[in-house]
Order: sequence, then structure tokens, then C-alpha cells
Amino acid sequence: MLTIHADSRDRALAVKGASIADAGSLEELVAAYPSARVRRWPGILTPGLVNPHGTELLEGAYHPDPREADELGAEPLTGDALTALAPDDARWGASARRGVQRMLAHGTVAVACDELRRRAVRDAVARSGLAVVGRTGPHPGGVPSLDPYACGLPVAFAPPRERGSAARFAVFDVPDEAALPTRGAGTCVATVIEGRLLYRRR
Repeated sequence: MLTIHADSRDRALAVKGASIADAGSLEELVAAYPSARVRRWPGILTPGLVNPHGTELLEGAYHPDPREADELGAEPLTGDALTALAPDDARWGASARRGVQRMLAHGTVAVACDELRRRAVRDAVARSGLAVVGRTGPHPGGVPSLDPYACGLPVAFAPPRERGSAARFAVFDVPDEAALPTRGAGTCVATVIEGRLLYRRR
């Protein structure tokens, strides 16, 4: 089934399966694909963000389950707290799945990583569909954050979407691109990867 995703400026993408079938204005795409399902989103369509700290956030931090909040809190555990917790493989896998979901909630469609050492983490990333961008140098610097705008580094977007490219994009509830750095990636309302709506703000 073909779905048209449109933002508040009537910029739109037609998605078929895992690929972009077409791009243009909402009016153009509805005319071209009259039987398509239409999703209207507040804000702006973007190619989605690349988080530069994939390794640090997925293998260097433990993301507590909400049921663990009384004991561990809600924020990712690192350093001495992570060492003391000493998660086993099952907990690492569950942590990575939660970490991935939290990245998706910030419009992330790709992560920059060193080689991931833990199979449970690799599996969680692979199943999510997040693209993995290899690093060519040492630690990128900055402060690891689920919001790439808060990490202190230049923000990178995924490649532009065009006909035939992978259907990976995110929608942020801001009036335009200029407002996004100030408002941050927490304004994400939807993240689509390989044509699947993997995050939708409630």
C-alpha cells in the first residue's frame, strides 16, 4: 500500500514498501496517487538525524526499564554506576532496544558507531532498521546525548530523500528548519525507517 506523508507546509513523500516512490507537494502527490493513504503531520519533514554517539549510548550506557526507575532512576547509567550494575547479555539487549526507541523518539534514523562488540546490542540495532555509519577516526568528542542538538557537535542529517531512496525520515513539530536547533530533537513527532512508522508521538 502506498502512503503519502505530508508536513504542515504541504511538502510530501509518497512511500511504497521500504522506498520513496515520489516526492513533491501534497497536491501533486494526491493527484498522482489518488488511492494512497495520507498522513498529515505537524511541523517539517526532514531526512532524519544521525546520532554521532551510537557506541557510547548503546554499549557505554544502560537505559533503565521504567520498572527499574525507583532503583536506578530514568536516565542512562554510565561510568561507576554502570560498572556496579554489571548487566548480563539479556539486560544489555533490553537496554539497547530501549535506547534505540529513545533515539527514534528524537528523529534519529542512523547512528555513528565503532564496531559494536555485544551481540545483543548488534541484534537490537539490526532489528530496528537504524542505519549504522562507521567511524573513521577516534571518539567524536562532545557529550553523548539522545538529542544530537545537545551533544555540542555539528548536527548531521541523513542523505536527502529522493525517488527510489530508502524511506527513512523524521518529522519535527517546528515551523521551519531554522527553529529546529533551538527547539531540539525532542520536538520529533514521527520517525519512519524502511517505510515503517517506528515512532509516533502520542
